[in-house]
Amino acid sequence: MKNRTIRELKAHYQKKELSPVEVTNSYLERINQHKDLNAYITVCADQALKQAEISEKKFLANDVTGLLEGIPLSYKDNLYTKGIRTTSGSKIEENFIPETDAGAVHTLQREGAINLGKVGLHEYAFGITSNNPFYGPVRNPWNKAYTPGGSSGGSGAAVAASLCMASIGTDTGGSIRIPAASCGIVGLKPTYSLVEATGVTNISWSLDHVGPLTRNVDDLAMMMEALTGLSYSDYLQEDIRGLRVGVPVHYFNEHIDKEILALYQEALNHLASLGAVLIEIDIPFTESDLALVSVLAISEAGFVHEKSLNTAIDQFGLDVRAAVEASRTFSALDYIKALKRKAEITEQFEKLFQQIDVMASPTLPATAQKIGVEEFEIDGRREPTFDAMIRYPSVFNLTGQPALSLPIGLTKNGLPAGLQLAAATFNEKLLIRAGYAYEQAFLQEFYQTREALEGSLTN
Repeated sequence: MKNRTIRELKAHYQKKELSPVEVTNSYLERINQHKDLNAYITVCADQALKQAEISEKKFLANDVTGLLEGIPLSYKDNLYTKGIRTTSGSKIEENFIPETDAGAVHTLQREGAINLGKVGLHEYAFGITSNNPFYGPVRNPWNKAYTPGGSSGGSGAAVAASLCMASIGTDTGGSIRIPAASCGIVGLKPTYSLVEATGVTNISWSLDHVGPLTRNVDDLAMMMEALTGLSYSDYLQEDIRGLRVGVPVHYFNEHIDKEILALYQEALNHLASLGAVLIEIDIPFTESDLALVSVLAISEAGFVHEKSLNTAIDQFGLDVRAAVEASRTFSALDYIKALKRKAEITEQFEKLFQQIDVMASPTLPATAQKIGVEEFEIDGRREPTFDAMIRYPSVFNLTGQPALSLPIGLTKNGLPAGLQLAAATFNEKLLIRAGYAYEQAFLQEFYQTREALEGSLTN
């Protein structure tokens, strides 16, 4: 399938050079051809084609108002879809059929988006591998023996393999940016509450975010405009001369694979070559603060899943069961202290962003791991895969500030690495500006490699 941006595809529709029905059928055929990636839990072929027929009539009548009219998307399977089962990747919810759409789903369908289906995830979005005990592991298109990251792993794999034009995921400790980095695509965790988060099976209302995974920054701008009603396309600029880029002197360059570190340093040099001003910064975060994510997420997950914890504990997968049961070990004092420290860190980062425009770090300290690998060694230290992979992205779940992941190249094992850009609250526009400039200057060859990968995928 020829790669086009959302903007380009809409132009083809308007010129009657392509039709939404034709394009939707093409995606459905591709999804069927690549079932081995296990990206989808539920494919909504009938609904998608009905929506495509409606879009086609609108284009033929020159009566298009939706920003995403005729654009085929997928949704992580913890976002409610009216009349379509929403499993949350769990055994407990395997037959749950919502009566309403999630807020983000409703918004995008109002803008004319087509729902190709519900994509796979780590059970209850509580993990970073998408190795699901009930629906099987989602596989990374770059190497099917590896995970696509998680918990929005189905979104990452589907977008990277061109099984949809874009996808909506959720992010509690990195669950949009981890698969974006692992699959070589673009993923944005927007500012907390910027994108409506109703109708989502939560882990943690304090940390959960809803956001898009896309093939490029132009598509990201389009998706964010549709999701928020705000304008982002004006920030698709190639000129970032004078942009102040903060470079952390600790934490984000520690316990990291040497090859990832080298790619990150090369990316910093690329930003500087575009005229960005690199400024070394001391961030208000240490490794001990990382435990706050677990205290908040597990405590709140215990409340969310209290009924199942008491009545259906044996129906959880082993790792998620252990996490939910751990909620009983945290006291009210632990939880309140975590909330207080979260507020302090957020305030300190907001002050830091008065000195810089964006902060640049690796998205992850290592590439995706093989399916089933739950612990590995990095920089001479063995640690759980979960702990390693949330270390960098989860900082911005605590602060609620926007954070973007975009590709910065391939490692020697043929897997992608990602660059994380973060900014002050509601400053997504700066991330889009910086990301677009970097992409246009340095990612065209990577995108050609990714497109070649799509063509080489076999069952």
